Amino acid sequence: MSTYAVDAWTALGDPSRRRIVELLAERPQSVTEIARVLPISRPAVSQHLRVLRQACLVQVRSEGTRRIYQVDPEALAALREELDGFWGKALQNFKRIAEQETE
Repeated sequence: MSTYAVDAWTALGDPSRRRIVELLAERPQSVTEIARVLPISRPAVSQHLRVLRQACLVQVRSEGTRRIYQVDPEALAALREELDGFWGKALQNFKRIAEQETE
């Protein structure tokens, strides 16, 4: 099995993975709990969780025989910071363009 680094934005490019992150943001859950909500199989959920773990977006812990997944709040904070940076640059550009049009 090969392991490779997955970028968080790339991992979130898949709608199923985004939905999994949404579910885990509500509360920690097992693969079975996630699969009950999604129109995909448990093995598919496990594959998506593997990608999300490689992207450091989710964490896992054992509870008896179950594996419980939860979002990594630090990873989401880093994404938010990056997105805020994009938004700030877009607003600066908009302001610059608007000011040029009024001259």
